[in-house]
Amino acid sequence: MKNFWYWLLIPVVFIVMQGVFGQPSGEPLAYSDFKHLLRAGQLEELVVSHETINGSVKAGGLDKILSKPKLAQLRCAESGKCSFMTVRIDDPALIQDMDAAGIRYEGQVKSDLLPTLLSWFLPLILIFAFWNYLAKRSGMSSGLAFDIGKSKARVYIEHETKVRFDDVAGIDEAKEELMEVVDFLKNPQRYHQLGGKIPKGLLIVGAPGTGKTLLAKAVAGEAGVPFFSISGSEFVEMFVGVGAARVRDLFAQAEQRAPCIIFIDELDAMGKARGIGGIMAGHSEQEHTLNQLLVEMDGFDTNKGVIILAATNRPEILDPALLRPGRFDRQIAIDRPDLKGRQKILEVHSKQVSLAPQVDLNTIAARTAGFAGADLANLVNEATLLAARRNKNKVEMSDFNEAIDRVVAGLEKKTRVMNPQEKETVAYHEAGHALVAEFRTHVDRVSKISIIPRGIAALGYTQQLPTEDRYLLKKTELLDRLDVFLGGRVAEELVFGDVSTGARNDLQMATDMARHMVTQYGMSERLGLAAFEDGPTPFLHTLPLPEKKQYSERTAETIDAEIENFLDQAKGRVKATLNGKRDLLDALAKMLLEKETVDRAALDGLLKRGGLAPE
Repeated sequence: MKNFWYWLLIPVVFIVMQGVFGQPSGEPLAYSDFKHLLRAGQLEELVVSHETINGSVKAGGLDKILSKPKLAQLRCAESGKCSFMTVRIDDPALIQDMDAAGIRYEGQVKSDLLPTLLSWFLPLILIFAFWNYLAKRSGMSSGLAFDIGKSKARVYIEHETKVRFDDVAGIDEAKEELMEVVDFLKNPQRYHQLGGKIPKGLLIVGAPGTGKTLLAKAVAGEAGVPFFSISGSEFVEMFVGVGAARVRDLFAQAEQRAPCIIFIDELDAMGKARGIGGIMAGHSEQEHTLNQLLVEMDGFDTNKGVIILAATNRPEILDPALLRPGRFDRQIAIDRPDLKGRQKILEVHSKQVSLAPQVDLNTIAARTAGFAGADLANLVNEATLLAARRNKNKVEMSDFNEAIDRVVAGLEKKTRVMNPQEKETVAYHEAGHALVAEFRTHVDRVSKISIIPRGIAALGYTQQLPTEDRYLLKKTELLDRLDVFLGGRVAEELVFGDVSTGARNDLQMATDMARHMVTQYGMSERLGLAAFEDGPTPFLHTLPLPEKKQYSERTAETIDAEIENFLDQAKGRVKATLNGKRDLLDALAKMLLEKETVDRAALDGLLKRGGLAPE
């Protein structure tokens, strides 16, 4: 905003200068008075221009012709002469009168240079100033037009990059890959002597929150070199050619400060595969920027010590030219952390937190399967905030349990009032899930059951605690999980003789699982060892092809029949289980209606009192 007012001040100064220095000298005088003085011979040295007449009155001349008030208007010198200025009127006899009076007079040509300059440059200056003001509001570094092609990368020098490998946990394999880059930046001669070349670029791939950016900063912190950090979206602007200019400027700055690291976050914003935008895609600003990046990555030498790191969570849409050897030579995939990795991440984020002695990070890690590093950091922070809200001196295990429930299921809605019939339906629904899970061998144990509404639509939930990370599931395990999904719906039908809309999400997950068993895993005896659908597109793959049915309509009917068969068989097994444990189902539902939340200890006590135990 300050720059805008500076630019606006310049034309104002020009206008003021024109008013001060461009105005003719002398005080205004009426033309009739001027004519009286002229005919009386009291004027001398007149300057006649197209619009005005300037001159001076002889000493004593005013006293003879004009009154005293008129005399006070004129500016008189020490010699007695008074200067005046009068507006010229169309008077054909003016020249004859001046000749008759014997007065020396001359003409004056008016200069239009300053008005012309102002008429041309004033609008340009205003437009330029306003454009720079908008440019600065939109995020440009200094708001000047000349900076539009400059790189917007933030440069962190050694002491500003405080992240080290010790701050990164749960991704040990990725750290080992990047330690080679650190060693090259610290000891390049070791590789040069053997004729080896460090990879030009390293692409870090992983789900959101897995630590891609943190890992890149740790590399710069360990190597102790400048770190250029920029997002892929910051290259692309509405003006054609700006992105390409910023790419050139970024690489030029990096070569000047080598050895250094260039980190491009969200590479997919500028590295999207060319040609997917239709016939006009080749003329888009994004593709021009990508082409310039490809050229720059081919043109620089890694022996200068410039390493390119990039991160993305959508590698399947990247242009294949980016992934070929010579550009991004290595792809480092970061998966969500396993049980040990989650425990290490929790230890890192809880270093500055005052934990109570009974807090077991291993148990917390077991309850947070599927959490990424950012999720775990948020979990620790949520638990700390809960403890502070309750005026505790240390963060206890109960705070972590509440934080997990809040992150997974949403905020607890204690003020939401359900009528007794709905509450009873939810209680039997969750009790059905829990009992089926307890009497199935190949599913995780139930840790908590609640009928307190959470989030937007969850009226209750049954939480299961995995004992270990699983990467392969057998058919028997999938069938048991299918039973658990249908436990709530079957319980409602068994008790009330009717069903509700509360099982919508359960039915969706059950149907998806049955479809995968039939179409992807080859677990249908009728269809045999055949896969009819592709699984999720893997990382570091080319663009996914549009889905196309590779089977006949008759096979499609068989697939639908097999999915229905899996679901019907699961429903029969669940109904048999709940019919045999009806007393236990009623007791658990009653306990939920009384306490609203049943933990593992209370569930074990209920099973022992009933003389029943899981199979």
